[in-house]
Amino acid sequence: MEAAMRYDLISDLHDCANSLERALGEMREMILAQPLLIARVFSLPPVEKGHEHDAVTEIAVEQHLGEAARDMALAHFCRLFMQHQSEKLSTKAAVRLPGAICIEASGEQETALTDQITLVNQYKARLEQIITVESGLPSEARFEFVHQHLRGLITLNAYRTITLLQAPDSLRFGWANKHVIKNVKREEIIAQLEKSLSANRAQAPWTREQWAEKVQEELESVRALPASARLKIKRPVKVQPIARVWRADEKKQTQLACPSPVIVLCRDRTQVPVLGELLNYNADKIQHRYKPAAEPLNLLIPRLHLWVDCPI
Repeated sequence: MEAAMRYDLISDLHDCANSLERALGEMREMILAQPLLIARVFSLPPVEKGHEHDAVTEIAVEQHLGEAARDMALAHFCRLFMQHQSEKLSTKAAVRLPGAICIEASGEQETALTDQITLVNQYKARLEQIITVESGLPSEARFEFVHQHLRGLITLNAYRTITLLQAPDSLRFGWANKHVIKNVKREEIIAQLEKSLSANRAQAPWTREQWAEKVQEELESVRALPASARLKIKRPVKVQPIARVWRADEKKQTQLACPSPVIVLCRDRTQVPVLGELLNYNADKIQHRYKPAAEPLNLLIPRLHLWVDCPI
């Protein structure tokens, strides 16, 4: 029974990846068939193998315009496999290409393009569902599973949805520094540490015994907390490019993550939005418009980014 399910899963995986590639190819042809109104994308320095976790304090941006920008955007959308990029590049860090391409499309073309991009995004979501949920595999085992059956798939690129907008008034670009903050229960952390202890594994550079001792100390420090203690996971996320979408009629600005070019559909040239620039990133020059005072927290377990609101 399990073998049959496994066979079905692998068959679904191949079918979905093939359907995604076909749908992206069709989307590309449809975009090329429409008049290009304006395009502006920003290439960022590539992340080489072994440098995925380096701290990023500066990012030099290179701007590309017009048809060159459109062609870069289309190549970027269709880049699903390692074979589509240089061997020197990291496969653990997705290539980012912020920006926007604005295409003239009205009536039937607008409907057809919207439907096609919706289909692409459905295949992307389905692929992620198969790999992360239906496979039943823990995250550390997924890499091997994916590369055994879809050699060279860059899952970060494959999962990433394509953003489609109906012409806003302006589209400007910037950078966002964020933290992932999640409230956690003491019992959850204790269960996680106990599971780590019972797995009886080592983690470099420690021996198995040293690692067990380290986890035991972490466990005792969590158990020693008062019942009223509030725990948070507060993990920094690497700086990411964002797009700020402004619609004058709604007097509303929306902020979107922008790892890939936004596709903007315009009825005609009168609807072309103002496209801003993405400036070089420099961590020392970031200005926060409003930075609320953070509540005082103490770092309890650095490797888990676990903070507590009481003295340690």
